[in-house]
Amino acid sequence: MKVTCEREKLREALAVINTVVPARGTKPILENLKLVATEDALELAGTDLEVSARIEVQDVKIEETGVAVVPCKVTLDFVRDLSSDEVTLSCEGDKCTIKGGTDQCELVTLDPDEFPVVSRFDEDGSFTIQGGNFSRLVQQTSFAAARDAGRYAMHGVLVEIADDQVKMVATDGRRLALASQPIDAAGRSQSAIVPTKGLSLFARVIADPLDPIKLSFDANQVGVRTPNAQIFARLIDGEFPRYSAVLPTETEHRMEADRDALAQKLRLVANVTGDDARAVRFKVDKGQLGLSGQSAGRGSAAAKLDVEYSGEGTEIAFNPDYVMDGLKQCQSEVVALEFQQRSSPGKFTLGENYVYVVMPITIDA
Repeated sequence: MKVTCEREKLREALAVINTVVPARGTKPILENLKLVATEDALELAGTDLEVSARIEVQDVKIEETGVAVVPCKVTLDFVRDLSSDEVTLSCEGDKCTIKGGTDQCELVTLDPDEFPVVSRFDEDGSFTIQGGNFSRLVQQTSFAAARDAGRYAMHGVLVEIADDQVKMVATDGRRLALASQPIDAAGRSQSAIVPTKGLSLFARVIADPLDPIKLSFDANQVGVRTPNAQIFARLIDGEFPRYSAVLPTETEHRMEADRDALAQKLRLVANVTGDDARAVRFKVDKGQLGLSGQSAGRGSAAAKLDVEYSGEGTEIAFNPDYVMDGLKQCQSEVVALEFQQRSSPGKFTLGENYVYVVMPITIDA
């Protein structure tokens, strides 16, 4: 195999594969990537057996076709540190030489037959969605997925396709993010729990937000195809919480505030709250929101801002980190908060077809 390509394009492809390849795999072969040079393309493939990727490097000169399996991280590090504009890969026998200008390295290759099979995208039954919309849904929800050990199903994002819209939902039991986007699904429906690592990689390979991408499900995995990438993630087997039961349907109190002003005041007050008592009180009255927090070892802080509110005075408390996580993803300049009473979940409307529910915290009066 002998291939010449632009160094930066090769580096970008290697960087994506490197996010999939484990630093220390259960099998040594998994720490490598597979190079496949055909008559008109160079393809890189990598997997950790849960998430897999195929990336095509464009604008390449193929002098000799072939297949080689090389260490992923070493290859990325060497290509990244080269100063040349072009890189030549020459693989023969059990050696692969990477050359850029006057610099080169020689890597030991492994038997390609030992490399796991990486799926290829199946167009049958796939859905199409604009890349930018897909990335936005991932960003708006994946941060709320569970990280701690516990219910495995909550470590992923529920992806539902029904009624010609795609909906993503994530929760860790203390907050829940839900976002949706209309698509042309031809009346079909699908529901699956996708690991956050896979979704993040899906979003990363979308180079142009205006490009359409294809999304396909089968019994065990979900796949995404972009103009130069195919990414696959094994689905999480489990029962996702019945999220509709968490969404408030009736609320007595509704407040609207400037997104940036609320975020700034909330950060101020959160500075004094301790790690063991991370809570900020939201005290709302006609036209004004008062924020307050305290910690035995640090002190107390308070801040006020003008809001749209005309109901009776009331209050509720939240973990400020959870609220700020949502505000970072807020699409609109104005954020709405609705709740029934101080012990009820708070529903933040952060944009069109985008809601974020946060469980309240009970604190002493």
